[in-house]
Amino acid sequence: MLQQPILTVENLKTSFKGIERGKQVKAVDDVSITLYPGEIVGLVGESGCGKSTLGRSIVGLEKPDSGKIILGGVDLGCLSGPRLRKARRAIQYVFQDPYASLNERQTVAETIREALLIGGLSSRADQEKRVNALLDQVGLAAVFKERYTRELSGGQRQRVAIARSLAVEPRVLICDEPVSALDLSIRAQVMNLFLSLQKDLGVACLFIAHDLALVRQAASRVYVMYLGKLVEYGPSEAVYDTPSHPYTQLLLASAPDADPSRERARVVPLIVGEIPSPTNPPSGCRFRTRCPLAVEQCASALPPHLELSPAHASACHFAGDLHMRKKLATEQPAPHVLPAVGTARLVTTQL
Repeated sequence: MLQQPILTVENLKTSFKGIERGKQVKAVDDVSITLYPGEIVGLVGESGCGKSTLGRSIVGLEKPDSGKIILGGVDLGCLSGPRLRKARRAIQYVFQDPYASLNERQTVAETIREALLIGGLSSRADQEKRVNALLDQVGLAAVFKERYTRELSGGQRQRVAIARSLAVEPRVLICDEPVSALDLSIRAQVMNLFLSLQKDLGVACLFIAHDLALVRQAASRVYVMYLGKLVEYGPSEAVYDTPSHPYTQLLLASAPDADPSRERARVVPLIVGEIPSPTNPPSGCRFRTRCPLAVEQCASALPPHLELSPAHASACHFAGDLHMRKKLATEQPAPHVLPAVGTARLVTTQL
């Protein structure tokens, strides 16, 4: 029997009012993702592509314009009042900035107890036991309980934020770049702690990041996002080893190499041009204005998701053309007419 997803997002759209009258910022535009119990899924893309808005829409911090968010087989859009609040306890959020996400006027114990109280644990004795257990889980001594969060370092604050998110025993965690605001010296410690807790507790996690190496280390599957749309998704090995969308290839090629000698010899390809305005995105493929392989077809038709291998798909008209993919990986040719797609087939649903 196939495992059922714990979280399914179908055709989600979230927009905001633009600065110009009558204009809308299409932050998330027809995005569908799935998350299975106990797995970590990465969501990557450059700043401003809509990653955080997607995460915030899933937990209810932003109101989507349309689409479905299905948690454990229940459509959250069909719930309201106490039923919705109870269901949403199963999805928790770890914010990027631990300095902004915690109330500096509260102690560590008060911060975690507040989450427990909202979650329905009203007994003070039970709250104290749970606070102690959570602090022990995230590697903080009991002495930290009565300290104010403003007295803690960045790494300690993020440990408190993780403890708070785990307080109500969620089934899904949305982690919005949880270590990017931390110093490099403690980033690995917090990341290792997070991965250990995720494995022990079996919580499914959507890991939002722009650190490609970190996502490859942590995630079993990866979604790549550009200007509000998904351009590629699949198992980490497939996306990283055989990227099929020009944006994914250029994004990976721009990441620095850990080996200094290879890094010095590496020729870094540049993605030409600026990101188009989200209030007036390009027709057809969103990436075509910066793509070295763009042709007229890219402007006239929105590329469908083409499946290249099991669970690996790309929204590019030429994703199935191995010759073009290899050529893009080694050089940046001028735009010209390309042959038709090879053996790729159309996918109507995202995996």
